Amino acid sequence: MNAAGNAEPTRGRGGQLAAQRQATIVAEVNSRGAVTVAELVDRFGVSDMTIRRDLDALDSSGLLHKVHGGATSVGLRSAHEPGFDAKLTQESGAKQAIAAEAARRVRPDSAIGIGAGTTTYALARQLLRVENLTVVTNSARIADVFHGNGRSDRTVVLIGGIRTPSDALVGPIATAALQSLHLDMLFLGAHGVDAEHGLSTPNLMEAETNRSFIAASREVVLVADHTKWGTVGLSTFATWNDLDVIVTDTGLTQSARKSMRDTGCELVLATS
Repeated sequence: MNAAGNAEPTRGRGGQLAAQRQATIVAEVNSRGAVTVAELVDRFGVSDMTIRRDLDALDSSGLLHKVHGGATSVGLRSAHEPGFDAKLTQESGAKQAIAAEAARRVRPDSAIGIGAGTTTYALARQLLRVENLTVVTNSARIADVFHGNGRSDRTVVLIGGIRTPSDALVGPIATAALQSLHLDMLFLGAHGVDAEHGLSTPNLMEAETNRSFIAASREVVLVADHTKWGTVGLSTFATWNDLDVIVTDTGLTQSARKSMRDTGCELVLATS
């Protein structure tokens, strides 16, 4: 039965309908980079099992890569790293909601770390109204957000390093700079979030820099939209014991919500 209470089409006449649905799924994955099973169930009004069969068939045909809870484009393997601009428009509404929710946790006179990424970039814009901030970041784009604001009550520290495709500055220079710092809060994004593998990135040097960020911080907040769940990058940089708060959006599936609550971290669902 579908969401409207009607029987789903069977595989005869349904064969053509299934082919059309699968073609739409492939187009959506290629356009956005990733989709979740829950999103596809809502879109097509079919069962969870039907969508999973579609993803199995498309994965076997090499048209997408099935992951836990959804699918990614065939280019998004564990070592693939999309560029900043390619990710900037993806799930923009969810990222803005997450950024607004996370920003409420920042108090004046704080020293905070902000890792590179498009969700943390949205967060930086939300933090422009907070007074007397010291911001440490490895993102030139995030540093520019604060510098462009021209406030005199803010100190911005941009750590140096090797630039990644996602515009993070990483490597031994960045790691060394972080080792002597003490931050009240840290906001990090992630390429992938997985119940078993934690937070991961395709870039080995970025993983090392993120670990140094975490070691320098009293409280660590993950800011990541629901499409990151079920993706595993090349290198894990944080386990659930490293995190205090997870801020995501209401698109997160019920099973993922349960998994996240079982980690012991505070789970916050931002609404747009």
